[in-house]
This record gives sequence, structure tokens and C-alpha cells, in this order.
Amino acid sequence: MLPPAWIAGVLELTLGFLVLIGLWTRVSAFVLSGLMAFAYFLAHAPQGFYPAQNGGVAAILFSFVFLSLATAGAGPVSVDAKREGI
Repeated sequence: MLPPAWIAGVLELTLGFLVLIGLWTRVSAFVLSGLMAFAYFLAHAPQGFYPAQNGGVAAILFSFVFLSLATAGAGPVSVDAKREGI
């Protein structure tokens, strides 16, 4: 069985590439948002309450950026838009 760091790495690599090209962006960004939130609460939150104190600013930032992409979608210049004919 793979350790959790390997699973997170594979998810970040594959889903990050899908977000980059705009294929299945909403689903991929939603999963990545949850992954970043999980990483924050697992690794950073026990060290302190504020993200600036516990070093979790990047994890929080990426979580909210991916959540924003999950709600807004990829946009007109993406593989999803070409597939749907927009």
C-alpha cells in the first residue's frame, strides 16, 4: 500500500495537469481543494491557530483558489469548453 504522501503526490500531479489544460476542471479542482484543506488541517493546524504562524498560508491559498476554480469553471479557452462547443 502506498503511503499518503505518494497518494497526494499522484493526485496533485494528475489533477493539477487536468486543471492546467482545462479538462474536467470543476471535479479536479474540487478534489484538489479538499486535498489542500486536508493537508492544512493535518500538518499545519496543530502547530498554531493562525496560518501566518504555523506556515500554512500556501495550503490555505491553494485550497481557496481551487475552490474558486471549482465553482467558476475553466473558462472559454479550455478543453472543457471545446468539448461542449461553447
